[in-house]
Amino acid sequence: MLSCKSLLWKSKKKKIKTKTKSKLSSKNGSRKQNPISEKYQREEGEEEEGFSLKASAPSHSHGVQPLGNFYLNPGSSVNSRNTGLGNLRTLTDELVLDILGLLGGTHLGVLATVSKSFYVFSNHEPLWRNLVLENLSGGFIYKGSWKFTYIAGFYPSFDVMDIGVSHLRVRDFYSDYLFQSWLCANLEMKPEWLERDNIVRRRGISVEEFVSSFEELNKPVLLEGCLDNWAALEKWDRDYLIQLCGDLRFSVGPVEMKLEDYFRYSDQVREERPLYLFDPKFAEKVPRLGSEYEVPVYFREDLFGLLGNERPDYRWIIIGPAGSGSSFHIDPNSTSAWNAVIKGSKKWVLFPPDVVPPGVHPSPDGAEVACPVSIIEWFMNFYGATKTWKKKPIECICKAGEVIFVPNGWWHLVINLEESIAITQNYVSRRNMLNVLDFLQRPNASELVSGTRDRVNLYEKFKNAFEASFPGTIDQLVKKAEKKAKEKRLSFWDSVTDSKAGAFKFSF
Repeated sequence: MLSCKSLLWKSKKKKIKTKTKSKLSSKNGSRKQNPISEKYQREEGEEEEGFSLKASAPSHSHGVQPLGNFYLNPGSSVNSRNTGLGNLRTLTDELVLDILGLLGGTHLGVLATVSKSFYVFSNHEPLWRNLVLENLSGGFIYKGSWKFTYIAGFYPSFDVMDIGVSHLRVRDFYSDYLFQSWLCANLEMKPEWLERDNIVRRRGISVEEFVSSFEELNKPVLLEGCLDNWAALEKWDRDYLIQLCGDLRFSVGPVEMKLEDYFRYSDQVREERPLYLFDPKFAEKVPRLGSEYEVPVYFREDLFGLLGNERPDYRWIIIGPAGSGSSFHIDPNSTSAWNAVIKGSKKWVLFPPDVVPPGVHPSPDGAEVACPVSIIEWFMNFYGATKTWKKKPIECICKAGEVIFVPNGWWHLVINLEESIAITQNYVSRRNMLNVLDFLQRPNASELVSGTRDRVNLYEKFKNAFEASFPGTIDQLVKKAEKKAKEKRLSFWDSVTDSKAGAFKFSF
């Protein structure tokens, strides 16, 4: 457990070691109950690796403090979290919130008057966020908090600015679980999280070199200068996109929003997982957007295109504020991908297919992934472990005008370091064709395949379309893969045989 001061402010103090096990279920997005830290240990001669709050970070709106403050503050004799819950005090914070998540806005408002503790729990912003997204869809104007947004949506004549009571601060309320949600929303990225840049960078290479040095080896690369002729690189900013798109709505998490409303939200929000605009139909909605960029020459062989309108979703416009992004995942359908930054910058962390990132727990069938609730939480609690790993992650900051190649099967995390606009596309080339076919015919393919209505028949449709256009090519790819695998095995056993023979001769 940590005290607020020791956790937040950089100073010449001792190093504090922390240990957490918070995780996210890909289905319900819940964080398992665990304190921010289970150890409070100081070692002589070591400086504290502190965290810095963002310059505009407010204090916790309800006065919640980390549990460490309760034990370190001699004036604190009671944790109002427990006294206010009564017999429910034995429940974890997560379970309490899961129960409250079954209630509507009216009942949450009534429950907030029961006690100080229920006041804090009932005003937990994610509860109100869920209510807004479930009941108002994308038809809302963000009002500075999700609770205010909910009230304004259902009671438009009610002036939410008159609800000063909603910012009451509760004394002596201690909870690592609730405090960490606020903390992750307000922490700056530490410089040491951004300094590692070990990706290979290339400018102006040929397609042949890209294929032989990166795509065939399934190796990431950052490509520079690929977007120099994109109209989007010069045009795409807030004003241009709002004017061009007007009242059209784009996919933002589980809802659809107008760009103007989304930017109003992203300017005000301060939460650990900001809503991310991630729309797969942007070019159909606004054809001009699709005409203002072009696929870099390295990625133009896209075999899913043989399916025409039946192909899975493959291209997205991505817009988000600083702190938004995608937690660890592998791209769908065993495809490879490229991601081009048009405005802003993104931090990337990538692990090869055979290395599961720390803090990430995929299910055996790959259908679900448990990982930290927020990206900042992963950096806080797990990034440091990678320093001692033999297979360190590939990392970089991708800036405007740069493109990153993400090979199939690679785990990757992305966080926007500032408001960013990007284009990404997933594709299938001959280099990963067999991987895709293998993925599409797995026993549980109907659960794993994404981006298409017909998950069951995608394998047959794709294979038939490919064979019709390139007869005999699949057999050639299979033989090539078998030959490569055989050479790899022979190389290993030859080295073992040679070493044994040498030892045999030496003994005589």
